[in-house]
Amino acid sequence: MSERNTVVRSLHDFGLAAWFGGTLAGAVGINGAAADVADSTQRLHVANAGWARWTPVNLAAIAAHLVGGAGLLAANSGRVATQRGVAASTVAKTALTVAALGVTAYSRALGKKLERAEGTPVEGGTDPASATPDEIAKVQQQLKITQWVIPALTGGIVVLNAVHGEQQRPTQQLPGILAKSARLLGQSS
Repeated sequence: MSERNTVVRSLHDFGLAAWFGGTLAGAVGINGAAADVADSTQRLHVANAGWARWTPVNLAAIAAHLVGGAGLLAANSGRVATQRGVAASTVAKTALTVAALGVTAYSRALGKKLERAEGTPVEGGTDPASATPDEIAKVQQQLKITQWVIPALTGGIVVLNAVHGEQQRPTQQLPGILAKSARLLGQSS
């Protein structure tokens, strides 16, 4: 239990921090700043330029998080299998990660549609104007939702990381392992 996993834990945590923080900053900062541009036909350009600069960093952050997560799962596979509660929190964390990946990919696809719509008058990166064509307005409205769903999902992963950290305390490991073993023995008799 004294084995260290500093590299994979760092990849996992830094990647998640950037994914969470970057998408939250984008929703507030990039999309918000685009609304401050005086020319309504340039607002999408500003939002798109900001997100285009963030996308490769976000991709690297997500990759680091996934590599780190896989490394942590491998390193802690024994605890996942034997300590009560660890498998459940791992499944929940995996489900949130898959959901966050899906919403992030969907958000990027919506963003690509807005890149093709540059020059369209809008109120902001995710806010249509009265002159915004319906198809573009619909994409903006979908992005308005996804821009908050991604930080909510990745924030949930942060919370589950805290749960995992608490489960690694020595005072949690032995009782958790004994409780699961007792339950399994009770079921087999």
